[in-house]
Amino acid sequence: MRNGVAAIFAFIIPLIAARTSRRRTHMLCLLIGGLGLLSLKFIGNPDLIMLSMAMVGVAWASILSMPYAILAGSLPANKMGYFMGVFNFFIVIPQIVAATILGWATMHLFQGNTLNTIALGGVSMIVAGVFTLWVKDNDDVHPSVHVENSPGYDTPTATVPRT
Repeated sequence: MRNGVAAIFAFIIPLIAARTSRRRTHMLCLLIGGLGLLSLKFIGNPDLIMLSMAMVGVAWASILSMPYAILAGSLPANKMGYFMGVFNFFIVIPQIVAATILGWATMHLFQGNTLNTIALGGVSMIVAGVFTLWVKDNDDVHPSVHVENSPGYDTPTATVPRT
């Protein structure tokens, strides 16, 4: 369910970003996903799990694309590959840390209740969404600013490489 929603929602994300901003779009998606994870702790009806997983799918679609789009807008073109590689460290290292400590935390802090660990993930996703508002996005288009003869959302405005 999560992957299906993510695949479909990935086509909707650019439309939302064009109307708001990439940061606000990512924040919204992370908030939806965080609420989806949190809702698993409180659901009594197993049929509603599909709705929770759909909400996580919305976040997953954004997680796979928006951070890279935001970062790419702030990087010099001649160093893009290097900085994207460094950025991947900030994805992999937290995964390694989570794999290392969350099993222990589930057993000792949450008395083996995995739903509490999932709820912690939901809260973390919501906090990450709020923090997205502080990220600088140099190339984001703001719909409230009208530019005459603008080439569009994804079209570069200059042919000179960034330095």
